[in-house]
Parts: sequence; C-alpha cells; structure tokens
Amino acid sequence: MPKHRISKKHRTLAMAAGGVLLLGAGALTAQASSSSGAAAPAAPARPVALAKPAAFTGRAFDTCTAPTLAQMKAWKTASPYGAAAVYIGGKNRGCAQPQLTASWTKSVSAAGWKLIPLYVGAQPPCKSGSNPEKMTAASAASLGAADGADAAAKASALGMRPGGAVYLDMEGFDKTNTSCKQTVLTYTRAWNKALHAKAYRTGFYGFVSSSATAVAAESPGTDMPDAIWYAAYDGTASTTTDYPFGTKWAGHRRGHQYAVEKKETYGGVTLTVDHNAWDSLVAVVAK
Repeated sequence: MPKHRISKKHRTLAMAAGGVLLLGAGALTAQASSSSGAAAPAAPARPVALAKPAAFTGRAFDTCTAPTLAQMKAWKTASPYGAAAVYIGGKNRGCAQPQLTASWTKSVSAAGWKLIPLYVGAQPPCKSGSNPEKMTAASAASLGAADGADAAAKASALGMRPGGAVYLDMEGFDKTNTSCKQTVLTYTRAWNKALHAKAYRTGFYGFVSSSATAVAAESPGTDMPDAIWYAAYDGTASTTTDYPFGTKWAGHRRGHQYAVEKKETYGGVTLTVDHNAWDSLVAVVAK
C-alpha cells in the first residue's frame, strides 16, 4: 500500500460533464419563518457545484514520513517527480509526521509540488494483524462518518482547502468474504459522504486484488470515490496500460502505484519511496 503504515511492510459521486461535481449539502438548507412566527419546514438540500477540480499528471511518490522542506526542495529541482502523497491522519497512520504543518504544506506547494493527502482510517474486520482501529458491521457507518469528518478537519488544518481531494487508504482483505466486503463499502460510503458534506472530493487507495476491485464494482454510485488510486505492482508507469477497471474513473481521476520500497537519491538527498503514475485529483492548497 502506500506505506501508511499499519506495518512497515504494508502498503468514486459521479462527476457531471465539464468537470463540475455536484455534492449534496445539507448545510445549505435553511428555515423560513411564517407570518405566525412558526418555523417552516426546512428547504430541500441543494447541490453544491464545485469548479473544475485540481489535478496533476506525471510521476508521484509516497513515503512514510513527510520529508523536510529542504529535502522536498532538493527533489523538486533534481527528481522526475511532481507530486507527493502525505499521510494527514487516521488512527492507523503508522509514522510520525514532525514536518507536516500548515507552514510546510504552503512552502512545499510554493516550491511547485502538488500534494496528495492520504487518510488511514479504520481497516477491514477480516484483515489479518492488529490495527488501532478496525471497523465492524455494526460500527462501519458511524466510524466512517466520524473518520470522514476528521479527515476534512485534518486537511483544513494543514491548509488544504475544500474542492481538493483527500484519499482513503484501505488495505487488502479477502474479497470473497461478502460480509467483510459489505462492511468496507458501508464505511467507505460514510467516509465519502462526510467529506463531500464539507465540499472535499474523495479518492480511494486500494489493491487491485481486493479493496480497489470491491469499490470499482460499486462505482459509479452514491457516495462512491471521485478518484481511484490502485496498487498493481507491475512496474508499468501508466494509468491506462493494463488499467483494470474499464472506462471507470476517466478524466484525470486515476493513480497507479506500480512499485514500492525504492531507494533513490536526487540533489544529494536519499529517500525510500513508492512509485506512482498519476493522472488524478490533488489537494487545493491555500496561498
């Protein structure tokens, strides 16, 4: 997966035409008072129209702990990468993030980087190993809603504005386990809905062998991810060659993690990173 890392080893709402995404926004409902002073029924929820989303096409990397600003500047000058994934939160985020502040986000963005915020939420109930937060069939909806709200708050605190994307990291599981799969889908829908309510777009990181395929089978659909980030370690830096989901998530909404744990040196700075071909949504960073 993107190494969030639950362990050191581990690693869409449909868009309307023209790049405009309509999101339900209960926050826009209002109550009108009648002449008698009694509150009239709330008006129906109106969709929020978001402008064309921010996207990046090129190579991206992800690494466990966000590099320092100096390291990011060195890599921006010398490396082939133009975007970097950062782990903004979630109880299953496995690495400390001493660099990750609103100031860092602003400075890195000003240096030319596009950022891909990743949230490591509750993991599947049938996933092996221990995680600080695992969902159950009973808790999936409430956990998804709480974690989605937390992801929006974390992104906002880092200067990542509504309109940009936040990706949910979902590890692999046995996709033949119907109960487990449905629990993951329930959680994912609730997580997406919570972020959509805050006017963020959502992405989903998962494995072609399990989690990404489970979501792809349901997408497009209500509260499905707006973008897919799929892990298929074939060494092919492309989001179209051997793309496994047909025509789904077309239009700059695909990321492909194609290699992991690669040590590279650019500008005198050595980092161990995962490789991604990127043609998808990214964060919108406050200036």
